[in-house]
Parts: sequence; structure tokens; C-alpha cells
Amino acid sequence: MYTIVTGAAGFIGSNLVKALNDRGLRKIIAVDNLTRAVKFRNLVDCEVADYIDKDDFLERLAEGDFDGDVEAVVHLGACSDTLGSDGRYMMENNYRYSLSLLDWCLDQEVQFLYASSAATYGGGRVFREERACESPLNVYGYSKFLFDQVVRRRLSEVGSFASQVVGLRYFNVYGPREAHKARMASVAFHHYQQFRSEGRVKLFAGSHGYADGEQQRDFVYVGDVSSVNLFFLDHPDKSGIFNVGTGRAQSFNELAAATVNGCRALAGEAELELSELVQRGLLEYIPFPADLAGKYQSYTQADISRLRKVGYELPFATVQEGVARYVEWLDQHA
Repeated sequence: MYTIVTGAAGFIGSNLVKALNDRGLRKIIAVDNLTRAVKFRNLVDCEVADYIDKDDFLERLAEGDFDGDVEAVVHLGACSDTLGSDGRYMMENNYRYSLSLLDWCLDQEVQFLYASSAATYGGGRVFREERACESPLNVYGYSKFLFDQVVRRRLSEVGSFASQVVGLRYFNVYGPREAHKARMASVAFHHYQQFRSEGRVKLFAGSHGYADGEQQRDFVYVGDVSSVNLFFLDHPDKSGIFNVGTGRAQSFNELAAATVNGCRALAGEAELELSELVQRGLLEYIPFPADLAGKYQSYTQADISRLRKVGYELPFATVQEGVARYVEWLDQHA
């Protein structure tokens, strides 16, 4: 039986493929769009049974090529550009494509895990998996929100699915294998690149009622994201929509300081406090961009009580722990 991973050459997808390989799993069908061919690099150290283009994959599903031969589908493929303005493409790629996979998995009684997003919450202050907390700020968030609503509605109609359906709302994921995302890569990635090229990290000045660099996000290390996916694959009796974050909000200042100090450690230099980093010009604050007004989440913190309630017990890395690992990985893969 095969495990299918869509978005397999992407950031979270390639990390999951590697995690499955580390378990000894090789019967993996990688589905993706390699129009941007550079993503192939994410799979060079991974083992897959086959690669299929994302459009060809839907056609083959409809033709019955995989009927009875698939154990699980982990759907991570999506357009993740939160600033994207092509709503038609976003809805076709993120919403309609997901519907087709959901229908097939339910018909075949195949485990179905899919990527939702913390963008469904918009500018709210409560990040709990409930309709009252959801108000996306952009069409990307809306595309994820709308599919979550379909899952909820179908679940309420039938009481329970014949096979597992799990939506995972990822918060601010960072870590290895994201360089291809360019401007949509994590803040941690951009901080590292800035420091290596300019010797400093730039942060937004005070905005939305926060002091310089004190806007806060729930930053979650991609290795922990893979662990959550593996947990649900191991527990096919558990369905629902779950937040995937650390459950703690940490500031951009903390993230930047962890990145700079990680780079300093590689050079054998001592760790510095935030005030020292600012004083030495290693951290710099720039005006908040006008084009992000009304589209920016200045605070996120996942409520992970539902995830804990279904039995996921592993700890999540703090920014200091996760960024230290990531900086070492970036240095080794420069």
C-alpha cells in the first residue's frame, strides 16, 4: 500500500517524506508541480516510489489508477502566497483540488490528512478551532477556511467519517528545506540570510500597539510539524481539525536574537542580550510597510488543547531551541 504526499517537493512535504523514510517507509508517491524546478533539491536525499505532476495525479485518480492501493493521502500541496491577489487561481488550487481529494479518500476509505492554516483566524486574538474565532484577512486564508467548513459540514451530516479526515492548522512554520519559497519563506530564513549578507537583521518598528520588534507569533519548528503528521497517521481513528503550533507566542525580537546568536555561536562568539544586539547595530528597526495594513497578523498563539486532548504529548521546540538547530542546518547546507 502506498502513502501519497502532495506538495512533496515543498517545505513541509519534503520534511514529511524524509521523516517517513526515517521510519523505513519507501512506498511513497510524491505529487507536486515542478514548474519551479529548483524544488527537486528538497527530495534529493529522500526515497520515493514515483513522482507525478499534480494535474496528472487528479486525472489518474479519476481513472481509477490508485483504487485499492493507497493507505493514506497527506495533502500538503497548495498556493501559500498570503499576499496573492489571483483569487480564482487560489480557490481552484487550494479549495477545488482539496475537494477532489477528499471525495476520493472518503470513497476509498483512505486516511486523509490535509494542510489548513492559522490564516483562517485572521486578525483575531483567540486561536481556537471554532467558527466564532475565524475571520481570514486574505484569499489564501479564505481558501483554507472554506475547505475546513466543508469538512465540518460533512462531518455533522454523517456523524463520523468512514475513514480518517484530519485538518492541521499550521502556524508560523520554519526550518530546513524552505529556500525555494523565496519571499514566502519563514522569517527565520530571511533573518539568517540578512545577517549573513549584511551583518544585521531588520525588524518592523512598533505597530499594532506593539513596541519595536515585539509583535508576536507562534513559531513552530518543521520537525515538530512532521511529528504531528506521523502521530495522526499512527492513529487512524482520530479525526477533526487541529491547531499545530507550540501554544506559546514569542516575539520577532526573540526570533532575531536567536538567529544572530546562532550565527555568532558558529563563529565562536559569545551570546549577546537583545539590548546589546540593538546597541551594536546587529538588529535594526524599519518602518512598518503600508501595503501590509489590514493584512498582517501581529499576534498568534495556537490553542493546542484539542491536539493534547486526542493524545499528542510530545513537546514543541521553543524559538531558541528550534532556531539553533535551523541555523546549524543552514550553515551545513549553504
